[in-house]
Amino acid sequence: MTQSDLTLPRPSFVVLALLGALTGMLSGLFGIGGGVVLVPLLTIFLGYQQRLAAGTSVAAILPAAIVGGIGYAVQGNVDWIAALLLAVGIVVGAQLGSYLLSKVPTVALRWIFMVFLFGVVVSLWFVVPQRESSIEMTVWLGAGLVLLGLITGVLSGLLGVGGGVIVVPALMFFFGSNDLVAKGTSLIMLIPGSISGTLGNFRRQNVDLRSALVLGIAASVLSPLGSVLATKITPFASNIAFSLLLAFVLAQMLYKTVRSGKK
Repeated sequence: MTQSDLTLPRPSFVVLALLGALTGMLSGLFGIGGGVVLVPLLTIFLGYQQRLAAGTSVAAILPAAIVGGIGYAVQGNVDWIAALLLAVGIVVGAQLGSYLLSKVPTVALRWIFMVFLFGVVVSLWFVVPQRESSIEMTVWLGAGLVLLGLITGVLSGLLGVGGGVIVVPALMFFFGSNDLVAKGTSLIMLIPGSISGTLGNFRRQNVDLRSALVLGIAASVLSPLGSVLATKITPFASNIAFSLLLAFVLAQMLYKTVRSGKK
């Protein structure tokens, strides 16, 4: 951490535990990293700088992704081949995205991604995957999964969005997965990405390990509950809840984009 980060108020264990519990619940319920909620909470309410918040979030979500992923796997809701192919793509894509961050103008890309998110939010109300659906693996579909992971990694690096926000709807709409397998596979995919990202952030001093440890422990406690709840609600109810979360992400990105444009 930089000297400026060390002077920040140290949040209490209770506050961090509550934020971690919320993150873990959302992670297990929707198969996402949870950073889309945790990062703004850390920056807005706890005064973290953006990079430190992002790095801390990436480290904190690792225990929740492992525990939540195991929860989905025990219930048979993980496509391991798809998760492996996605992980290969996202690890490479994340490195490429971080390299392009200082070289590619992201404003136009951000607007395109927001249009994509809006389309996903709307479609979630009308296109509901069946619980019996599964990914029918072929060579071309496997290549498509690697490409999806690559695109997800690049966008994560360039725009700071979580991989699960992209992967879960993509697996449902383009690869024939049901909602539970999409979420479980997404969580397993996030594990190598979180490890890689945390190591890089640690080298750059962009992670608060104390806070990440408390957040991660609390998140891992609630993540299994989220994965169990996901099986108890109907696919349509799951879609609606996920669409509301994506709408929050969209509103957050829109606010940041408009605000930066005014500056």
